[in-house]
Amino acid sequence: METKVATKENKYPLDKAHAIALDVVEQLRPYCERIEVAGSIRRKKTEIGDIEIVAIPKPYSSGLFENGLAAVVNKWPKVKGEMTFGLVKYTQRILPSGIKLDLFFAEEGNWGSILGIRTGPAEYSHNVLAKSWVRHGLHSKGGYLYDRDGEKYEVREEKDLFRLLGLPYAEPEDRNWK
Repeated sequence: METKVATKENKYPLDKAHAIALDVVEQLRPYCERIEVAGSIRRKKTEIGDIEIVAIPKPYSSGLFENGLAAVVNKWPKVKGEMTFGLVKYTQRILPSGIKLDLFFAEEGNWGSILGIRTGPAEYSHNVLAKSWVRHGLHSKGGYLYDRDGEKYEVREEKDLFRLLGLPYAEPEDRNWK
């Protein structure tokens, strides 16, 4: 059976992509502290080219990474990003439907910034969020924001990111860059 990958010409309708994403979330949920669909599905776009999910895996010491989360994800063909203990922050896979899955891993302290950035779109994340943190003298490393003195800012919720940056919260479907 040949697997087709979504392309600009072969995008998925929102309802179909959302159903696939929810199935992936349910497969991964037992191995995650927190998991949510991000990207164009969260923004409710009518056509979807890939699925983006942000997850906080359960502690590695529980064995649920290698024997659970990684076992589930590794059954899907890898495009990039190894699923190795304690090292992976991102992996891209091809789901059986043919749509790409971008799976981003967060921690409790950077959940809000990673979810905000990965909800996108890329132009919004770059031109609104990233430029705003630069104006505030911050830089991003490993999903955390740091000031010039190296102080790390935890951003536990997406609304905390907007508040830290002095921006009004924008609902995902309203995040457009014009």
